Amino acid sequence: MGHAAEFTDAGFDTDVLQSGEPVLVDFWATWCGPCRQIAPLIDELAQQYQGSVKIGKVNVDENPELSMKYGINAIPTLLLFKDGEIVERFQGVPPRTRLEAALNSVSA
Repeated sequence: MGHAAEFTDAGFDTDVLQSGEPVLVDFWATWCGPCRQIAPLIDELAQQYQGSVKIGKVNVDENPELSMKYGINAIPTLLLFKDGEIVERFQGVPPRTRLEAALNSVSA
């Protein structure tokens, strides 16, 4: 355990929007250098916040509907959802401290 979940077009409503806990979603692609750079941090945060915040990824190439729905025009883009609503949006590779501050604010 401790690795980020994989979210898809098919299961996004159930896994993210209807989740009882906040969810951090990393929109990424295999060919994206910055996405590969942030991947270990996403996995570490998934372990660190297990039980209080759900953390997962959406491959933009495999899930184009979600990318269009949320206006993902650059990756990595991270969206933080609480009660089905976006409460925070990060583009690029944010500092770990900024991500932790956002996660702490929704998991408190």
